[in-house]
Amino acid sequence: MLSDLTKSLNRVTRSISPENFTGEKGMGGKATEGTGKDASRDLGIGWKVSPSIMIEPQQHYTLAEIEGPGKIRHIWMTCFPKYWRELILEIYWEGEEKPAVCVPYGDFFCCGWNERVNVNSLPVVVNPAGGMNTYWEMPFQKKAKIIVKSLATEAFPFYYQIDYSLEEVEECRYFSAYWNRNNPVAYKGTHTLLPKISEAGHYVGTYLAWQVNNNGWWGEGEIKFYLDGDEAFPTICGTGTEDYFGGAWNFEQPLGKYCSYSTMYMGLPQVIRPDGLYQSQQRFGMYRWHVQDPITFSEDIAITIQALGWYSDGRYLPLKDDISSTVFLYLTKPAFELSRDFNRDELEVI
Repeated sequence: MLSDLTKSLNRVTRSISPENFTGEKGMGGKATEGTGKDASRDLGIGWKVSPSIMIEPQQHYTLAEIEGPGKIRHIWMTCFPKYWRELILEIYWEGEEKPAVCVPYGDFFCCGWNERVNVNSLPVVVNPAGGMNTYWEMPFQKKAKIIVKSLATEAFPFYYQIDYSLEEVEECRYFSAYWNRNNPVAYKGTHTLLPKISEAGHYVGTYLAWQVNNNGWWGEGEIKFYLDGDEAFPTICGTGTEDYFGGAWNFEQPLGKYCSYSTMYMGLPQVIRPDGLYQSQQRFGMYRWHVQDPITFSEDIAITIQALGWYSDGRYLPLKDDISSTVFLYLTKPAFELSRDFNRDELEVI
């Protein structure tokens, strides 16, 4: 908050990028090799010799390894949209073998369709023409590691900057994220945003990339949060998809059109309409951040959402849509039990 800027900040500021791979003090801009070596040949060291890296096909690349205690405070990244579902972002805490974050790059930044949309929210900001930013606070006690894994069949340039502070961290829950897809959702089934996990923590955000495979309105479905022993029925039950994302009445404004919006805590920034040739379905991207209203749980949590439209005569129609979800949590354990490996087919935008 702005009021915090007047306080004495007992921390050390560091940043990792291709111009300083380790974040060490006084080590920025010293590269003699890099993707900018040819462009800087007349200028020499200190003149943008290493602004990016090349991600090779099927390569796993460690972007950062940080010794704590500290907090990652801001991440900026960019690469070509073609690779946003072929690049997996993983974050590891405290030397664990399993990541706490394991999400396709584009979905992590609310761009799940390999197409950029500007996002103007508090924890996630996407700017022209593909500058991906996150301000989720990520504390750790001993160690943080960030990896990107390419599933692509060709090399591509990748730019990044990871801003962090070295400081005392007395108590923390660990930032975690999980991605899931149903393509399609089973008839009369639901999309699982989060399978049941037995842990304590608080839930802080939802991003959905939703492709509609029917005519008509598609957002009557309820989101349901099963908390601390809930079985058949949830403790928190929404009233409709657009309601959960802070909208109303089909997101319709003006009459007959979807109205996109992007605010601090909720938004429908992306509406992709069929082009009459290759894009045959409507596609949407929407987010809801539980920053002011985190959902807490002490034993377990599971989350589902219905895909629901309309039959004739005012009857609900269970839909078979293509839904991908990314959920964000803070958990007591530094590794996420639901982390997994991906293959290109399950990720591909089709």
